[in-house]
Amino acid sequence: MTDALNMQANREFYSSYLYLSMSAYFEAIGRKGFASWMRVQAGEELVHAMKLYDYVVESGGRAKMLAVEAPQFSWASPADAFLHVWNHERAVTGLIHALVGVAVSEKDEATKSFLKWYVDEQVEEEESSDYVLKLVKAAGDDAKALKAADEELGQRRFKFPKGYRIFASAASETTIGSLKKEES
Repeated sequence: MTDALNMQANREFYSSYLYLSMSAYFEAIGRKGFASWMRVQAGEELVHAMKLYDYVVESGGRAKMLAVEAPQFSWASPADAFLHVWNHERAVTGLIHALVGVAVSEKDEATKSFLKWYVDEQVEEEESSDYVLKLVKAAGDDAKALKAADEELGQRRFKFPKGYRIFASAASETTIGSLKKEES
């Protein structure tokens, strides 16, 4: 089970890299709102990876930092990039469901319970990727519509999952530094 959790953490780190790469792509083509949306998405994926890391460690396992594959760095269009997001999130959902299957087959009720958060999160991820893909596809090549979509997506803000926060120092809790469980 630990090896499977470590592999999923690696995939979540990859997802963070992928979305950060997409953010850089959108910055390069002047789509600041799309870039911001992707940067928020990269932060969410980092949280997903760190929750797995923390669970492995807290369960007495050994977290292993595996090599992260370099992501794609260019897309044919904004719609192409968001289609990639849509496909990627569906693939991640399949991986999460497979991980739940491993927990079930190993009769690991604690891990099965822990993974429920990921199952629920993937429902949100798929809904979100579906919405943004439809929004950007509907804009097509219409400059005004693309600008409106860019502005709308630029409004997205990062929200920490309940019980988690990222901090760099006591003075700044919004800078990505290390991830830690909030203490009550």
